Amino acid sequence: MENAVASADGSVRVRRHWSEHGLVFVAPFLLMYALFLLWPLISGLGMSVRSENITGAGAEFVGLDNYAEALGDPDVWASLWNTLWFTVLSTVPLVLAGLVLALLAHQLRCVQWLWRLSWFAPFLLPSGVVGLLFMWVIFPSDFGFADQALAAVGLHPGIGWLTDERYAMLSIVLTTVWWTVGFNFLLYLAALQAVPQHLYEAAELDGAGAWQRLRHLTLPLLRRTTGVVVVLQVLASLKIFDQIYIMTGGGPDESTRPILQYVYEAGFAGYRIGYASAVSYLFFALILIVSLVQLRLSRRNREESAR
Repeated sequence: MENAVASADGSVRVRRHWSEHGLVFVAPFLLMYALFLLWPLISGLGMSVRSENITGAGAEFVGLDNYAEALGDPDVWASLWNTLWFTVLSTVPLVLAGLVLALLAHQLRCVQWLWRLSWFAPFLLPSGVVGLLFMWVIFPSDFGFADQALAAVGLHPGIGWLTDERYAMLSIVLTTVWWTVGFNFLLYLAALQAVPQHLYEAAELDGAGAWQRLRHLTLPLLRRTTGVVVVLQVLASLKIFDQIYIMTGGGPDESTRPILQYVYEAGFAGYRIGYASAVSYLFFALILIVSLVQLRLSRRNREESAR
């Protein structure tokens, strides 16, 4: 439906009915977005300033007491440190391995589809399958695949991969790298396929070798993709929960317990929903700060590259 309206300068403006602007089509999404994201966000914020328990009865307004308690809770800081340490240990190999695998797959001339499928397939597995696979096949002491590999090269097996504080976090990182590197691999492979082939041909005619083409052509062209991969990987690693909860339960001696597991334990095992909400919002603030910093750094790098 259109209505013609004369403006002050004599021109005619066309006023379209709101349904013709696509609002009818996006209304279901907006409804689901408000119902399953905005409302829980607002509701959780309200819980964080009350002494809310899991039954929902007898809750009282406590203001910022839950936040003050969380900031002074050593368990919060210990679990936050575990989360940050896992993020550091996992982000670097996941980014580098994804890049290397993409470079190899892009150069292969034989059965490319098989290589791409084999490197991406683990990412499609559920976290429960991956956790149980590594618990009962890879990391069992003495008879697991990891110990058998050590014995094959003459090293002493019997390492407590998931029961020793020195190796538990590293074992979870190795599991995560094997499981999720396929996503970064796919992003890098798509970026490599988008690079114009004539650039490599021109560089080769100018006498550039394979290493020079990689260093001065491929890697600079992948800089923006690397920024996206790093941002997504850091955010994903900060939200670690599934594999740690399945494989170690946060142990041994809470040395691998992430912040999200502490939120779960405080809310559903300790029945303190209000306090758990406060901890989760503090963690949300940390993720938001990290995202803004990375966004700022990426924007600065793009501006410098444009110059």
